[in-house]
Amino acid sequence: MIRNNLCGERMKSLKQNRAASFVVVVLVYVIAAVVGVFVYQAFAVDWWLSLLIADIVATVVTFVFSVIFGNASVYDPYWSVQPPVILAAFAVGQKLNAFGVLLIVVVVFWALRLTANWAYTFANLNHQDWRYTMLKEKTSVLYPAINFVGIHMVPTLVVYGCVLPAVYAVKSSLALNAGSVVFLCVSLGAAIMQGTADIQMHKFRKNKNAPFIRNGLWKYSRHPNYLGEILMWWGIALSVICAAPDVWYLAVGAIANTVLFLAVSIPIADARQSRKDGFAEYKSETRMLLPIKKFSET
Repeated sequence: MIRNNLCGERMKSLKQNRAASFVVVVLVYVIAAVVGVFVYQAFAVDWWLSLLIADIVATVVTFVFSVIFGNASVYDPYWSVQPPVILAAFAVGQKLNAFGVLLIVVVVFWALRLTANWAYTFANLNHQDWRYTMLKEKTSVLYPAINFVGIHMVPTLVVYGCVLPAVYAVKSSLALNAGSVVFLCVSLGAAIMQGTADIQMHKFRKNKNAPFIRNGLWKYSRHPNYLGEILMWWGIALSVICAAPDVWYLAVGAIANTVLFLAVSIPIADARQSRKDGFAEYKSETRMLLPIKKFSET
């Protein structure tokens, strides 16, 4: 009993400490990456299938730690950490051409920005994304299954599909063309848009003097950050398809990503915002994604 109480106090202290929590999350991802590499090498099947299996196993490892720490947000960095790690692993020993280098640069830029945003908002292991807490309250005994499938596995499969075109391009040494350059610029611009939207939101939350942010990219768009995420992966997919039209089916990741935001993320965010006074008017004056003034507005 005394030992259990001592362990409980140590866990509580660790979760309250921001620096210690960072170290724990980093170690979790190192372990997940090592396990993923081992699993990838252990399966003598097509590379895309080995990668999928390794990705799923790495997600299971992350899920186990999220259960141990009682916090599903242990998974939060996975979205931005997975793509550059996968691309870097496939780039090792590969003679990269211009297209491969540019793909890696764009994806790494996107990943560093998004991971930095996570780190900036990360309080400690006691902090959990409000959406996960809401799901836990609503689903009760079903939450463990929702946690594993909805919070962990579905996003992993979506981001796997998103990064797959870039991996294919690097592995196949696809040649760069004008169309590829155009869409890589779209992805880069989308990542910059996300970063700008996040900075504007952080400033708004710090000096909050209104229920809704109505400046910058948020003036006419309720979700410019989500628009950036959607455009990021459409740019990557289409840049690869421009170089190899026969792999058009690799756009499935970008499609799934778009559906995830339109059908899940945005409705959940809007439902939360709708509790605030003035939401109906705010919604009538803004678009869901595009930061463009509504034509019906006077």
